[in-house]
This record gives sequence, C-alpha cells and structure tokens, in this order.
Amino acid sequence: MTRDDILDAAAQVIRQKGFHGASMSDIATAVNLQKASLYHHVSSKQEILLDLLERALQMLTERISMIATSDASADEKLRQMIKVYLQSLAENSDLSSVLLFEHRSLDKKSHARHIPHRDKFEGLWRDVLNEGVRAGLFACSDTGLAVRGLMGIMNWTLTWYDPEGPKSIEEIADQYADLLFKGLLK
Repeated sequence: MTRDDILDAAAQVIRQKGFHGASMSDIATAVNLQKASLYHHVSSKQEILLDLLERALQMLTERISMIATSDASADEKLRQMIKVYLQSLAENSDLSSVLLFEHRSLDKKSHARHIPHRDKFEGLWRDVLNEGVRAGLFACSDTGLAVRGLMGIMNWTLTWYDPEGPKSIEEIADQYADLLFKGLLK
C-alpha cells in the first residue's frame, strides 16, 4: 500500500461523500486497511485534503505552464490552456472534484499553505491574458477578473459534463474559447 494508493482512494471517497461526510474509516476501507493502519501513512483527514489539493494543483500547473511559456501567440496559448485544463479536469474527476469543491474545508493553517499554489496557477492565466493585451490581441481592463470568470465557467463544467454526452470535452473547450474570444454579439 502506497501513499498514492491512499490518496487516490481518498479522492474518490471525498468526491462521493464530501470532505465532512467522509471518515478515516471510509478511506481505510477503500484501501483495505484497518483504520489504525491508515494512520501509519497519514496523520489526519486534513493532511489528506491538503495533499490532494497540492497534487491537483501541481498536475494542473505543470500542464498549463508548458503551454503558457511556449512561443505561441497569446490567443493560441489561451485556447490550448482551456482545452488542456478541461481535459485534465475530466480525466481526473475525483481529484478535480476535491480541488474545486472541498478547498473550503481546509483549516486555517492548511489554507495558508494552499493559497500560494492556487495563486501561482491563476498567475499563469493572468500572464497570458496580460501578454495578449500587450500584443493588442485582447481588450481586457481587468485580467484578474477575467481569469476568475473563465475559471468559474470551466470549473462548473465538472458538475454537468457527461463523457457519454453529445459533446466531447474538446468540443466544449473550443466553444468556450470561441465564446471568450467572440462574445455573444453578432
């Protein structure tokens, strides 16, 4: 039994039951351990939550950073970032769900450790928007607000997206990018 096995199972349990509804016993059962044995690997549910959030943000930051720092134009970077972000959420739905919906369950100390990672991730998006503004590609007076709006749209997708549904995650990503770049007006 590895720590990664425990975190994978914990993400699934927390997604199904919510952080406050999931118990250490639930997590131990999911990995076929006694509750006491689980404490050999982790000290608390709070530690598990922080580890899951850090794991999710590290994965997302690595994937998005590769695009954000590429030589592509800002509009192409942003289109690819949207696609990779949505693909990552869909491919890692348990972990993504914990990141998007359970971060509020962090205690103050853990929350303080989590925020710099979140800010670094959001900074990648802001940097690309600012690059597009400087290049004359985007008209955006508040890139921080634009990033939060875009994140809200994309994050909410996890609540309704169906892999068996009529649109692939890539099609949804393209439509989101078109909406962002072209707006709703004719």
